[in-house]
Amino acid sequence: MIFPASEVLTEQVTEQVTEQVTEQVLNLLTVADQTGRTSAELMALVGIKHRPTFLYNYLQPAVDRGLLEMTIPDKPKSSKQRYVLTALGKRMAEEINKD
Repeated sequence: MIFPASEVLTEQVTEQVTEQVTEQVLNLLTVADQTGRTSAELMALVGIKHRPTFLYNYLQPAVDRGLLEMTIPDKPKSSKQRYVLTALGKRMAEEINKD
């Protein structure tokens, strides 16, 4: 069976990212969506009350790995900042929901 290079590359990237993603980030992906949520909304949905823990263990790793992206990347501290699932984040969330 021959796969187009893009499919093989996508599968490899997904596998590599999956291996590096913590349980906390996986929990975050299950509540994030593509409409965009604030960090406070995501914190509440995950059930974390300590903001530094949420930012360090959940949000920043998800953004760094390309699973979530900021709607206003030029202004990371904007009060209007939202976080949305990327295509990779959506695929991972779908895989999580399958199990």
